[in-house]
Amino acid sequence: MECHRDYAKEQLEHWQEQCGRQGPPALTTAAGIPVGNHRNVLTVGPRGPLLVQDVVFAEVMTHFDEERIPERLAHAKGAGAFGYFEVTHDITQYCKAILFEHIGKRTPIAARLSAIVGESGSADTVRDPRGFAVKFYTEDGNWDFVGNNTPIFFIRDPMLFPSLIHSQKRNPQTHLRDANMSWDFFSLRPETLHQLSFVFSDRGIPDGYRHMHGFGSNTFKLVNACGKAVYCKFHAKTDQGIKNLTVEEAEKLASKDPDYGLRDLYNAIANGNYPSWSFYIQVMTFEQAETSPFNPFDSTKVWPHGDYPLIPVGKIVLNRNPVNYFAEVEQIAFDPSNMIPGIEPSPDKILQGRLVSYRNTQRHRLGSNYLQIPVNCPYRTRVANYQRDGYMSISGNQGGAPNYYPNSFNGPQDQPYLKESSENISGDIQRFNDENEDNVSQVRVFYTKVLTEEERERLCGNIAGRLKDAQLFIQERAVKNFTDVHPDYGARIQAHLDKHNAQDSKKGSVHSCTQASSKTGKS
Repeated sequence: MECHRDYAKEQLEHWQEQCGRQGPPALTTAAGIPVGNHRNVLTVGPRGPLLVQDVVFAEVMTHFDEERIPERLAHAKGAGAFGYFEVTHDITQYCKAILFEHIGKRTPIAARLSAIVGESGSADTVRDPRGFAVKFYTEDGNWDFVGNNTPIFFIRDPMLFPSLIHSQKRNPQTHLRDANMSWDFFSLRPETLHQLSFVFSDRGIPDGYRHMHGFGSNTFKLVNACGKAVYCKFHAKTDQGIKNLTVEEAEKLASKDPDYGLRDLYNAIANGNYPSWSFYIQVMTFEQAETSPFNPFDSTKVWPHGDYPLIPVGKIVLNRNPVNYFAEVEQIAFDPSNMIPGIEPSPDKILQGRLVSYRNTQRHRLGSNYLQIPVNCPYRTRVANYQRDGYMSISGNQGGAPNYYPNSFNGPQDQPYLKESSENISGDIQRFNDENEDNVSQVRVFYTKVLTEEERERLCGNIAGRLKDAQLFIQERAVKNFTDVHPDYGARIQAHLDKHNAQDSKKGSVHSCTQASSKTGKS
């Protein structure tokens, strides 16, 4: 019979068991100096005052004051684990990346699964897209697969990304979540309809992190050993099966166990029930991209599986929990620009914007040498470049090697055979307005053909449940957008809104009568 212990609750007992019968180690300062008393500060007499020379207390307190690093702007709350990726199918005809070089090859990985909008203390069961990020430690450096549990994204132009996140965060004056902010943005940008339809569907609240898919979300480019390139989408399909929480279940867990997702993943791995995902690619040739009826680099669009079938690649397995959450999960840093030879960016505008943004935010959070932190270090290869110094350089700073290029003293040389694939691109340079592109066709397919009748009804109820808190003119604009997708879509949302608005109006009337009675002294 399979054992299902709550290892998360027993963690300290396991630590004690691992220490064996040996007594506790001698307490030291960060410099390794033994400490004789950690219970009391050094004072003049029993009533004080405190002495400046109490360097033990000074170290304890100053480190405590600085032990929190900046929180991630997005994806602040998450769980992490480690494992491996194993190749099960040969895709070398498409990609020369070293981790795919032969069937059976295993590559160590680290993964972080997260909510997007909430702060680090928020509940794991809120309705929100989930982040799905995997770091592959290859012999050619680290490849960061940084995506979500949805195959699409809210927007297609990275200029709008800060506004997207701001609209979902807190009102700058009230510091409260504001439905007017979020739905004002959504209703003014109809390209969000596809993602909104996914997020407010049943899959908008996954049952933990083990029961959701992962997607690269963006379009990438694969290059084979002959230099031939194709465009690609990455997919990770959960082997545990899709499982979601109802609104009622999610609300109960938010108060009862806000760390439900983190706890579920930790205990599954501790119990030996290792979660896994089957890894696939979709492939599109350059010629197909030229004749595609939709923009294949638009992050709000999917590639139909009937036209671009899933090609199996391998298996992602998570079989180790972090030894220390801060060191291995809070400090892990993902960056889509970390692409090894064989994987390159496409013209996807959102991806292009991410190539700039992620590296900057990691440097802000962790410092200029964040890639020397063990969990981020490309430990399966030797780093050799001309970057030196900066805060927290902890890897020897490359010793006496030349720190300028070119040089005549055996400094690292570039490798022309590994240069990026060439691509001929021409066009006018301007700020192209993509606001009027097709924002509804794929959403209509999702609504009418992917969802069942019951799922459509829950989707519309979920949307109205949030939209009701926005002002009427925003509600009307949003309903028009959903009606453009399909008349039934908009009509159902409006019907739910009418009920909510009628109830609010009735409450308002009762409230007004109560106020009037109190003013006249009547009860």
